[in-house]
Amino acid sequence: MSEAASDIIGIDLGTTNSLVAIFEDGRPRLIRNVYGHVLTPSVVAVVDDGTVVIGDPARDYRVTHPDRCSWGFKRWMGSDHRVKLGGRTFTPPELSSLVLRALREDAEKQVGRPVTAAVVTVPAYFNDHQRKATRLAGQLAGLDVRRIINEPTAAALTYGFHDRTADKKLIVIDLGGGTFDVTLMDVADGVLEIISTAGESFLGGEDFTDRLVAAVLVSRGRDFEATEHRHPLLVSRLRSECEAAKRRLAEHETAVVRVPDERGEIGAASPSVEVTRASFRKDVALLLERLHGPIGKALGDGRTAAEEVDEVILVGGATRMPAVIEAVRKRFGREPTCTFDPDEVVALGAAVQGALIAADAAVEDMVMTDVCPHTLGVEISKTFGGHREEGFFSPLIHRNTTIPVSREGVYYTVNDCQTEMTLRIYQGESRRVKDNLYLGELQVTGIPLGPAGQEVVTRFTYDLNGILEVDAFVPGSRRIFQTVLANKSCGLSPAEIREAVERMRAVKFYPRDELVNVQLVRFCERAVGEVSLEDRRELEAALDHFEHAMSSGNREVFQEAREHLLAVLAQAGIDYSDEPEGGS
Repeated sequence: MSEAASDIIGIDLGTTNSLVAIFEDGRPRLIRNVYGHVLTPSVVAVVDDGTVVIGDPARDYRVTHPDRCSWGFKRWMGSDHRVKLGGRTFTPPELSSLVLRALREDAEKQVGRPVTAAVVTVPAYFNDHQRKATRLAGQLAGLDVRRIINEPTAAALTYGFHDRTADKKLIVIDLGGGTFDVTLMDVADGVLEIISTAGESFLGGEDFTDRLVAAVLVSRGRDFEATEHRHPLLVSRLRSECEAAKRRLAEHETAVVRVPDERGEIGAASPSVEVTRASFRKDVALLLERLHGPIGKALGDGRTAAEEVDEVILVGGATRMPAVIEAVRKRFGREPTCTFDPDEVVALGAAVQGALIAADAAVEDMVMTDVCPHTLGVEISKTFGGHREEGFFSPLIHRNTTIPVSREGVYYTVNDCQTEMTLRIYQGESRRVKDNLYLGELQVTGIPLGPAGQEVVTRFTYDLNGILEVDAFVPGSRRIFQTVLANKSCGLSPAEIREAVERMRAVKFYPRDELVNVQLVRFCERAVGEVSLEDRRELEAALDHFEHAMSSGNREVFQEAREHLLAVLAQAGIDYSDEPEGGS
């Protein structure tokens, strides 16, 4: 019996605000908190008596007691950062879990029963450590995190749910409180296919507010960092004023920022600074420029020109800023779409994902694919002028590859009589592993004695849960070495990991292991020496393509390569039979 969609809540765990939604009566719906709001500020405070408060009261407390409050901790997920509040120390997952617990309790009041399962969204560009930290936060909040879903993907699910007949290429521009994501996708007949994604984990609305705070302080002859250190109450109250002004500029041409005194107080005689849309755009020019890097990367990886995009969707509260809208409009030459509230669309999409997991009848005609946001590979060494240098990165699964996926690579021993090899596994885009994220390693032993250059075949299989299975073997040996790097990404139970690995078997496609294909290669290698020079060149090219296709893990590529190779054989007048060869 399948679970009800309302048993799986959807949560947008945001840098500035968080939301929770449920899917019931055939549609996603937001849940209000105890204060009647759908937005719960992602702020944690420890008041004087040691009580921990979350959300609206914590945000208000921050203005007068910034030293007892923490916010923006989403940016520190996956790091060793620690926060001290009221004599207690918190990790980012612990702080996030407090927000998640509050959202869970709001949902329980709404549905009238315990809630233990959730879909939680993260920035598309979060790495495996950040995703693991997010799942850990959910577990600390008493939630079984059924899926970690990318925020732009969740937003697209909301749009796709309400427009099942769409057939277009769209790009989601997601600028939240602390992170920026860009995702390019195709939508057709209820199928959402992610093409590429890019982003920055330290770019969001909070940075725009801080730039305005700095500009106001400079206009008053003060330095931002020095003032924040010496007069934290002044900066805390000023940040609140600047946030309000930033929001006002979304509707009006000007806004007034009152400047508090060093005690953080504002009175009738307090000075003020007028901010215009033009002056604000100038103050945040460098931040606006940073938007174009991820946009260009997503378009480039998706081999798509800006004018080929049918629709530009804005997601995240920070996209309300006219300066951001104008930057996007200029980049794509069209007016961006904002049919749904940019603050709410991600949580609604997370609830739709919950319905997909629960196999709700209302979404039975919807299908979603996703991509691997970062490249996965191993460390290798390279030789320059007879000198071997270690620490280089060899990709196996490239970023923006549709998942689940399985890919293969061949690596070689570097020393004579080398019988062991350590495969160190990394995630990232840099040429050198020191600039990428270390995930784990796999030890391969029993390599036959021989000269340097002995082969070790390595296979990566990666799924929607962020589980990376690594297999390695020496050709001719029946022994397979294996590790599952789920501990770096998903926090699933051992039983759930075993189930996921079993499901991943269907993804693995390595025809080189099949005798019929090995025999075809052997046959063609013999035939190469028996045909004309012209036929030989074409046969060798087709055989090289076929061997490459056998390692691609792509069924369509392999089938096309096999058919082409057989056609080349026939064209050369050579008969080939798939019947097994005799002998051993």
